[in-house]
Amino acid sequence: VQLQASGGGLVQAGGSLRLSCAASGSTFSRNAMGWFRQAPGKEREFVAAISWSGSTSYADSLKGRFTISRDNAKATIYLQMNSLKPEDTAVYYCAARVGSYPSKSGYDYWGQGTLVTVSS
Repeated sequence: VQLQASGGGLVQAGGSLRLSCAASGSTFSRNAMGWFRQAPGKEREFVAAISWSGSTSYADSLKGRFTISRDNAKATIYLQMNSLKPEDTAVYYCAARVGSYPSKSGYDYWGQGTLVTVSS
């Protein structure tokens, strides 16, 4: 599976962004997909995940502001980010795992990342 993330950019605090991640590979519809992020000087952390059937999981701190979705026909997942805060500034990575459960870890394939910068 190859993953291509896009949609990052500069946004003011309180604004919104939608990230996309296009996947190639015949098993996309059976893979769980996830978003992770890594802020400067910090470890990579889980953001959200979605199963092939649409079941989701989120980092507790992001519930209510971020929404993950997927379009299996387009082999693409999305991350809608609302009410952005400066602490959301990070490189956001999409990932895929072998298996359908929207796990918070154990991902096998990673995209190149897209930078999100939230200004105060």
